[in-house]
Amino acid sequence: MRLKSFHAKTMAEAMRQVRQQLGDDAIIVATREEEGGGVRVTAAVEEDAHPSEPARVNAAVAHRPVMEPEIDVGEAVADALHRHGVPASLAEQLIDAAAGLDTEDPTLALGAALDAVFTFHPLANGGTSRTAMRPLALVGPPGSGKTLTVAKLAARAVLKNRSVGVITTDTVRAGGVDQLAAFTRLLKVKLHRVEDPEALGGALDFSRGNDLTVIDTAGRNPFDAEEMGDLRALLAAGDVEPVLVLPAGMDTVEAAETGLAFKALGVKRLLVTRLDVARRFGSTLTAAHRARLVFCDGTVAPKVAEGLTPLNPVALARLMMPQPEKPAAKPVPAKARAKTRETKAAHAVSSSRTAP
Repeated sequence: MRLKSFHAKTMAEAMRQVRQQLGDDAIIVATREEEGGGVRVTAAVEEDAHPSEPARVNAAVAHRPVMEPEIDVGEAVADALHRHGVPASLAEQLIDAAAGLDTEDPTLALGAALDAVFTFHPLANGGTSRTAMRPLALVGPPGSGKTLTVAKLAARAVLKNRSVGVITTDTVRAGGVDQLAAFTRLLKVKLHRVEDPEALGGALDFSRGNDLTVIDTAGRNPFDAEEMGDLRALLAAGDVEPVLVLPAGMDTVEAAETGLAFKALGVKRLLVTRLDVARRFGSTLTAAHRARLVFCDGTVAPKVAEGLTPLNPVALARLMMPQPEKPAAKPVPAKARAKTRETKAAHAVSSSRTAP
């Protein structure tokens, strides 16, 4: 039995495609109206041996090992996008991009589609003696994971033997400075506390010689004009690159509107947190697409010294595509289950770092 899905604007057009490609013996398995308009028809057809073939050929076919059913790559990609809650218009672009790739691997097809629709530009570990790297200011709504990500960026640079400067403007939130101070003490990195744009300008001058300077900003309500105005003034204090930090698993519409709000402040890159605990990435794709943001890095573990990794199309596709089911195992303690989730997410991303 061969299964294939057809997409068309009308049912009549879809049925015409079914007859042209599968013949008059095709059976309609399912029909569905698409959110963005049009229909999807899934049809099946039997693939029996030709009646005129010799009996010996039929006997040989009968004794062949049972083969795995043919995978419809387009259908697999479409199902994955639907499962992740990707809006119909964006899903259609990705499906069309995947359809042009000659591969039987749905993950590679989705990766190629992501590469065609989105841009990926990871953050560097720091500048070099020939090039100066702009300070990075992590911005985003409250609770998005900025402070922990600042610590991860600093740790990654320190492990690469780069000089690092860390500045925090998050002096109002209870425990915000203390949390970051604990991280920087362990890394033996100096932490500068500033409360206004003028002080930030001075701290940036002091940190000018570092390979990497990272600024932790207070969480801002993207829909509060006063808070966003304060953040705009802060970013204008120096030549910094604002990077939006958003967690995976948000509401799709909320994520898109948040991305657009921070885009208005000059944000160009998106860093995605909590990839290890989210199971739906539709909001992440939508925010990047609506605000025309570039994917840079993602976090896949809560520990400071690990779990921050560059994102690329294949890495993101591996996180989105379902993995083969494994036999049921014995119950595992909750702490061990959490560690396993982190390890799997990290492996999915790190194993794709060299992918195109």
